[in-house]
Amino acid sequence: MQLRAGIDLGGTKIELIVLDDGDQEVWRRRISTPQGNYPATLDGIAALVTDAERELAVRLTVGIGTPGATSRVTGRLKNSNSTCLNGQPLQEDLQRKLNRPVRMANDADCFALSEASDGAAAGATVVFGVILGTGVGGGIVVNGRLLNGPNAIAGEWGHNPLPWPRDDERPGRACYCGRSGCIETWLSGPGLAADHLHMTGSPLTAPVIAESARNDAACEASLRRYEERLARALAHVVNILDPDVIVLGGGLSQLERLYLNVPRLWNDWVFSDRVDTRLTPPRHGDSSGVRGAAWLWDK
Repeated sequence: MQLRAGIDLGGTKIELIVLDDGDQEVWRRRISTPQGNYPATLDGIAALVTDAERELAVRLTVGIGTPGATSRVTGRLKNSNSTCLNGQPLQEDLQRKLNRPVRMANDADCFALSEASDGAAAGATVVFGVILGTGVGGGIVVNGRLLNGPNAIAGEWGHNPLPWPRDDERPGRACYCGRSGCIETWLSGPGLAADHLHMTGSPLTAPVIAESARNDAACEASLRRYEERLARALAHVVNILDPDVIVLGGGLSQLERLYLNVPRLWNDWVFSDRVDTRLTPPRHGDSSGVRGAAWLWDK
């Protein structure tokens, strides 16, 4: 039996799961991500693999989902909001440290692959997987296979400008990528919190805003602005990619109201007389990305 390890390298946690031949989870563990410390991050990943192999008494294949992407020019990581990873030969270093080949993909790609393979979008021809969390990312799966592109950035909608901006949305907040007004600065968890702070002067986190919206008019207004911006941003994707299914992941994907309100709003922006694209939550929840990393050895 071949067991496959999937690793989700996130900004706050590193998680490893092991799947068997039937895609059933047989082992799972997570640790906190060493903040701003690249060598410690490598050590943490290696320790997780070592623990899993010792307890399961097998040698694992390893797939890893990372923020950012590997440059086709340098072989080093680029575009990561965990900035200590940028410019590092992450795949090469892990292969040396683990003494085996390692398959690596963007974390949103892993999420999209998981949901397109046996999740909420199983069987769909074109799937767009969205991460709405600390950052905003996207991945594209066509006929069951990841679309990477010649620049390894397919699906990176978070670093396009918010479409059809209103006057009060220009030029937008500064983004870590060096530009202003990126979709990520509006639709990430920190983006929602920053918008609420700007409009109300109240420093609340995204989860608190979501929880308080039923009883707090200001929080409700912040969520309505968020939904309208998400509808515009996804309408842009529909106009370009025309996917069968859009699956939302990340912490903000747990807002059930998005799946009713956003499709109702995006009709105003999609260049069609009818929108048949489905917007859906993930079947595998916050495990989808790490499952997709394990799936890298199947695709």
